[in-house]
Amino acid sequence: MVPTTREAQRAELHKTIWRIANDLRGSVDGWDFKTYVLGMMFYRFISENLTVHFDENEHKAGNTEFSYAKMSDVAAEEVRSVTVVEKGFYIMPSELFENVRAEAFTNPNLNETLETAFRNIELSAHGTASEGDIKGLFDDLNVNSSKLGNTVGRRNEKLAKLMQAVGDMPLGRFSDNSIDLFGDAYEYLMQMYASQAGKSGGEYYTPQEVSEVLARITVMDKTRVNKVYDPACGSGSLLLKFEKILGKENVGHYFGQEINLTTYNLARINMFLHNLNYNHFDIAHGDTLTDPYFLDDEPFEAIVSNPPYSIKWEGDSNPILINDERFSPAGVLAPKSKADLAFTMHILSWLAVDGRAAIVEFPGVLYRGGAERKIRKYLIDNNYVEAVIQLPPDLFFGTTIATCIIVLRKSKTDSSVFFLDASKQFERSGNKNKLTEANQRFILDHLKARTDADYETKLVPNEDIAENDYNISVSSYVEAEDTREEIDIEALNAEIARIVARQAELRTSIDAIVADLEDGK
Repeated sequence: MVPTTREAQRAELHKTIWRIANDLRGSVDGWDFKTYVLGMMFYRFISENLTVHFDENEHKAGNTEFSYAKMSDVAAEEVRSVTVVEKGFYIMPSELFENVRAEAFTNPNLNETLETAFRNIELSAHGTASEGDIKGLFDDLNVNSSKLGNTVGRRNEKLAKLMQAVGDMPLGRFSDNSIDLFGDAYEYLMQMYASQAGKSGGEYYTPQEVSEVLARITVMDKTRVNKVYDPACGSGSLLLKFEKILGKENVGHYFGQEINLTTYNLARINMFLHNLNYNHFDIAHGDTLTDPYFLDDEPFEAIVSNPPYSIKWEGDSNPILINDERFSPAGVLAPKSKADLAFTMHILSWLAVDGRAAIVEFPGVLYRGGAERKIRKYLIDNNYVEAVIQLPPDLFFGTTIATCIIVLRKSKTDSSVFFLDASKQFERSGNKNKLTEANQRFILDHLKARTDADYETKLVPNEDIAENDYNISVSSYVEAEDTREEIDIEALNAEIARIVARQAELRTSIDAIVADLEDGK
């Protein structure tokens, strides 16, 4: 039975996931095993999603005894074509998660059964509009990997246990849940494994509260957006925050591009896990900087991104890039050793006139010289920087560095940059810092007000920034509060004089006592 309250559901789900991870991963590295858990969760999700789709339609039509899972493959075949159009994929009844799971422990060919099921699911979309969204989704769920065991028998045993455990997850019926249990399970796994994976984890996961702040910044004055975009989308968690903030019906389409193949697959799976239909998202695989995918879909109203920090890119070694309309306005390319501001220029180029972008940046981009200074000059002189926010340290997995957020906007109402110091806005949670709801409100409320506050915020005219050599680090404009105790020097000197005088009196008394003792002796 699924717990009824939001907190109880989430706690029970996390408890189950933790048990699965500890019981089943064995010799498989946590970050790799995550892929198996997520892949099997995805298999269960789309199986149940399709089953509910068929069963509810038949029950509404009066056929209350109907069960898609109990149909024969031959009888079900007649609905294949219409199902692919509606859902983007098709699963034969015999290959549904629940039916494969029911015979998992007695099936000596479980690995082959699963491999065939996964291949058939992908092939069901071949030649259709959803092919690009389905193709390759099970590539990382390698049922024949030696990571699962040295023999077929051992691999099948682990696969059976995995199916049993994922099938036992307290997910219930979708309509009965008070939270998005599949999506929450996905994010909990991402967080759990990212925290153990060190630097590699930070490449794949942006903490939920940071994702929420970024998304809320971009839609501060909106109740609906037609197109949202993340050029380095990772697992897609940033994009999916728009659904939480605005509601699924108020987000027209999700766009994202990811260079890492495994993470690209995870992002697409994440979209399905959040029950987004294939025709509501487009996730592309490739290098955004040198091979951007959505040229026919830009500009975007809301852009969020946590691009990889200071990675290498082709830069001026590729003569084509300096003439690319995304980078050419600045007259210079970001350094080959630091692509941070290349992402920033790309995002600005694809930002709608009435849109807003929020980007997590490595702090060095705020003050470094050379080409990066020239790019900042372009951004400031053209009045594209709306705000710079200093975040607390130790928020992200894999780094303790205090990152920042740059907010871009093409239709500002003033010619100033708003600097906000949120470096103290956190609570310690486990081995990382965390932005609480109160911390998030602090950031958003100040951004809306856009007024000066001692030791917290400062609205600085662009010409003042130019005079400061286009340095846009928050500490250059927001004075840090001096928390040292004030000392009254005169009072301190008087107290020292009193102590010295008293010390002299005591010394005189001691000398007299010593003299009396010596006379008596």
